[in-house]
Amino acid sequence: MEEPPYRRIAADLADRIASGEFAPGTRIPSTRQLMAEYGVAMATATKVLATLRERGLVEPVRGVGTVVAAAGVGRAPSPDREQVVATAVATADAEGLHGLSMRRLAGQLGIPTMAIYRYVADRDELVMSMIDRVMADNPPPDLTPERDGWRACLEAIARLHWAMYRRHTWLAQAVSFTRPLPAPHAMAHTEWMLRALDGCGLDLDAQFTAAVTVANYVRGTAVNRAEEAQAEQDSGLTDAQWLEAQEGRIVAVLADGRLPLMARFIAADDGTWNLDMLFEFGLQRLLDGLAPLLR
Repeated sequence: MEEPPYRRIAADLADRIASGEFAPGTRIPSTRQLMAEYGVAMATATKVLATLRERGLVEPVRGVGTVVAAAGVGRAPSPDREQVVATAVATADAEGLHGLSMRRLAGQLGIPTMAIYRYVADRDELVMSMIDRVMADNPPPDLTPERDGWRACLEAIARLHWAMYRRHTWLAQAVSFTRPLPAPHAMAHTEWMLRALDGCGLDLDAQFTAAVTVANYVRGTAVNRAEEAQAEQDSGLTDAQWLEAQEGRIVAVLADGRLPLMARFIAADDGTWNLDMLFEFGLQRLLDGLAPLLR
């Protein structure tokens, strides 16, 4: 979706304030001047000034007009792109993607919301940069298919991805295999997996499908972690506490004897079943299934 003209103009003016072109206390273009400079209607120009006022960048002065606020962004040190992305990752780690907004991020950085768009074009680019930052911080393992074999390589990178998803629960929600974002370091992980399968008797299309199948298995299992984290945040209950609260309902469902195997499992459950076990069991069976296809 194309950015609204008022937001684009407001971002441009915010940049000019940040650069010092408009110093604190100096007058910025009036609505009529904005109309002439940017070729927009009065309503759009008015909305531009209102947006800048909301961001605390400008303030009206009787008899003068709209001027740059004394505490404008031009007087504060500006973060660099790396700091913006790192802060976004930390916010998502703490509160999930739902808790990450441009307004929230700008507040943590101490800059106006519109100033965020000097670093990223939109939220999609921000999320792509976050994914790339995490992938760059977690390079593929130091294994080679020639020395270690394809299976050891795929096991190692699958466990690396699982560890990343555990540390960054939002990551599984952000990654997509149907609409992948062009994050260079994420693509390098896929390239590494392709090399692990190269020379094993598959054509390139089958290599890619096998590599993405493994990566998608890890991501699909990890989505449950994000959902668990969100549920715990919303309810205030850990998984164990939630299950304990459901005990009466579970007993009622099993009381008529129609689910004898489920009843036996629950009665014998020692509490060790978890997503890590599910991940490991599924990974081994998936690799078992790939083995007959590979030399």
